[in-house]
Amino acid sequence: MKRLPTMKQLEYLVALADAQHFGRASERCHVTQSTLSAGIRDLESVLGTAVAERSNRRVLITRVGMQIADRAKALLRDAEEIMEMAGADRSPMTGEMRLGVIPTIGPFYLPRVLPALRERFPELTLYLREDQTAPLLARLEDGELDVALIALPYDIGDLTIEVILEDEFLFACDRTHTLAGVRGVSLEALAGERLLLLEEGHCMRGHALDVCRMGDRRARAQFEASSLHTLVQMVAAGIGVTLVPRLAVDAGIAPETDISLSRLAVPASRQIGLAWRRTSLRAEEFRLFAHALQHLIGVS
Repeated sequence: MKRLPTMKQLEYLVALADAQHFGRASERCHVTQSTLSAGIRDLESVLGTAVAERSNRRVLITRVGMQIADRAKALLRDAEEIMEMAGADRSPMTGEMRLGVIPTIGPFYLPRVLPALRERFPELTLYLREDQTAPLLARLEDGELDVALIALPYDIGDLTIEVILEDEFLFACDRTHTLAGVRGVSLEALAGERLLLLEEGHCMRGHALDVCRMGDRRARAQFEASSLHTLVQMVAAGIGVTLVPRLAVDAGIAPETDISLSRLAVPASRQIGLAWRRTSLRAEEFRLFAHALQHLIGVS
């Protein structure tokens, strides 16, 4: 019978391809450098071809080595999901779940639902990672995350997504602004305002531009912030106006004593959704998790 690579050998190759360094790869795999190097040599013996070129200063993964590493990532991810699926079959919503969340959702949404999730699923351990949408989805597709809470619209490719809630945008300005207290702020009224936005990489930047029907060229001249908290502080200081999601307002990001909040004349919103890989063996469990989130936030 033909010898096949072991999961451990493939794990070593994936780590080496990612790190491009034997020392860093061995740390990632929690083994000694000599153990990882021996594992790579054994893999090359099984495959009958070299997967890495070695020198005193660097390691270079060969073309076929990179191709095998890409396939190995998928194999390792599937093997892990098989174990997780077996555990979930014994008792759904137990074990570990790696949840990614974007910065404009995490601080405002998770504190509202995590206590109830712990009570409802006491044997489920959530590991959280906060990042912008693009890197989160890349980690999701690579198997480093199981699910991700993101805002829509966004191009999610081949991922599956379950919408959790609608999150309305509110107009925010300082209390001395001419639009303070106005009910139903129109897009025409926003045309001459200095719109403050989140920096590039935040999907809410694009959502705000779409709502205001502004091109990105004009937006580049405006103030850009790294967080919603900074945007609100700038609005309170009278530097400009912005759009704030109701999720953040309900979480207390904008005290009424600091700024004025109004609904738009034509209501606009983003959708909050839970995404996972379409091919995931835990898809039904993730759908159950999404439905729990809907119920906990008061959305059926």
